[in-house]
Amino acid sequence: MPDIIGDGKEAWWWVASIANINAPTVAEINAGIRISQWMTKDGASGFAPETADASTANIESTFDTNVNGRRSFSGPKVRLKKQSGTDTAYNTLLPDATGYLVRRKSLAATTAVASTQPVQVFPSMCGETAWLDVEDNMPERYDVPIKITATPSLRAVVAA
Repeated sequence: MPDIIGDGKEAWWWVASIANINAPTVAEINAGIRISQWMTKDGASGFAPETADASTANIESTFDTNVNGRRSFSGPKVRLKKQSGTDTAYNTLLPDATGYLVRRKSLAATTAVASTQPVQVFPSMCGETAWLDVEDNMPERYDVPIKITATPSLRAVVAA
C-alpha cells in the first residue's frame, strides 16, 4: 500500500456538543466550525498521547518491569492566524469555553464529513489566548491552550 502524504489532509473542528464521542454524527460535526482553515501549518501541537510506565517490579526484582500507566497529553494547543473583520475562531475559542475538538486525518481537509470516516474527539476547555510576537513576513498569530477535560476518543468513527 502506498504512503499517505499528509499535506492538506488534516481538518479540525470546534464542536459545541457531541452525544457519543466514540461515534460523533455527521450533523454534530457539521454544526461545528472548521477551524483548521485559519490554523498555521504547525497549528496543532501537543495532541500526541504519552503513556507513563507503571512499575510491576517488587523489592526482590532484579529487572524493572512495567505495564501501561496513565495516558496524558503535553501542552496541547491550537495556533491560529488573526482574521480581519469577523474572526470566528477568535470569537469562539474564548477562555473557559468548553466543547470538543474533532480531528480528521488522511482525507483532503475540504472533503465533506461522512459516516465511517475515522476521527479523533477531544473533550476540551480553552485557556487564555496567547498572542505570539510579531515576525517579519508573517500574519498575526495566537495560541489557544487546550485543556483536555475527559478521556478523548482517539479511534472514533463518524456515525450517520
